[in-house]
Amino acid sequence: MTAAKSTAEITLKLKRTFAAPREKVFRAWTDPNELKKWWRVQDDWAIPIAEVDLRIGGKYRLGMQSPDGTTPYVVGGIYREVKFPEKLVYTWKWEGSEEAETLVTVVFRELGGDSTQVELTHERFATKEARDKHNEGWKGCLAQLEKLFT
Repeated sequence: MTAAKSTAEITLKLKRTFAAPREKVFRAWTDPNELKKWWRVQDDWAIPIAEVDLRIGGKYRLGMQSPDGTTPYVVGGIYREVKFPEKLVYTWKWEGSEEAETLVTVVFRELGGDSTQVELTHERFATKEARDKHNEGWKGCLAQLEKLFT
């Protein structure tokens, strides 16, 4: 029972509804040009890297850079599942980090009309602290994505 509780504690789950059709929201997560419009934690951050090979086994790299121009924070991984426009599953590993690889699952649910719910599960964190840092980062990124659709 302790092991199950521990795993639950180091899994992050977020839901957000966007005022856009599911295909458009999915494209925002998978098209490098669209990712460059929102994949950052704050307005004043830059996105110098957005590389996507959208297929099972394909790789991606995303980088965001703070306004002071320091080295970008770059994450990459491999797509494990790509189901347009319903679901993405991919590994997640920060370049140059000692943190273990984690797993991200994004489910896109059509709510009717021009509304889409995104359910993000980010799991396999080694510590609660790592999960909590990613929670803040994802909240910032999702807020930027929301601005893209308003």
